[in-house]
Amino acid sequence: MVKILLVEDNEMNRDMLSRRLERRGYEVIIATDGLAGVEAAVSNKPDLVLMDMSLPIIDGWEATRRIKGNPVTAAIPVIALTAHAMAGDREKAMEAGCDDYDTKPIELPALLDKIARLTGG
Repeated sequence: MVKILLVEDNEMNRDMLSRRLERRGYEVIIATDGLAGVEAAVSNKPDLVLMDMSLPIIDGWEATRRIKGNPVTAAIPVIALTAHAMAGDREKAMEAGCDDYDTKPIELPALLDKIARLTGG
């Protein structure tokens, strides 16, 4: 079973997305801030991280840099999830180390395709 770490501080977004992913057979681990996301990536070694970019404590960009900068978690693919659809936001996410980028509101079929491509399943 593919294990996904969902780092999302908004309870409604977190609940909706985690339920939809679990219905499709994914195991979902939750973190509600950037620092907890980094710690969960190290302790749970998920197959993929869905990273909100606007997070408390440390933002998603910094959390991604820490995940990608740690040899234990560097190979874990990270998909940035953001309501920021401004020019340059995709590039900023990729520069932080994200492997892909998706905007909110989430279009589940497109996100599932990205998850499958990055996890091989």
